[in-house]
Amino acid sequence: MNETEILHRLVYYSRNEVEGGADALDAVIDQILAVSQRNNTEADVTGALLFNTGCFGQALEGPRRAVEATFERIQRDTRHSDVTLLAFETTTTRAFPNWSMGYVGAKPADADRFGGIAQTSGFDPSRMTADRLLQTLHGLAMEEEG
Repeated sequence: MNETEILHRLVYYSRNEVEGGADALDAVIDQILAVSQRNNTEADVTGALLFNTGCFGQALEGPRRAVEATFERIQRDTRHSDVTLLAFETTTTRAFPNWSMGYVGAKPADADRFGGIAQTSGFDPSRMTADRLLQTLHGLAMEEEG
């Protein structure tokens, strides 16, 4: 198996540096998703994004170089600060095979589930492990897919 065939998964969190009210945040998230979905489809990267007003939590998966390049762009993006890598490892399967970049936890019905996560962790991702963040993203993604 060559380097481009080996799947890698990266899990990180960062602090939100987007200023403005709910409408401004929604517009920024919509833009992030549109660009990510286009770029990730071309690069064979899949993943999911969880966002609240304070933090981003994300999992990216695909070929190593594509995942690294995506993460480097995120680290340079001024909408993020304190970008913290929680895990970067090989994997045999994708957790998000159908999502070039899914956005999870946005539905009002997710508020209860997300609220529980926030209570136990404060959705302070610095207190979450990579596995816990990945499980959260994956569980919400499966609910989105129905």
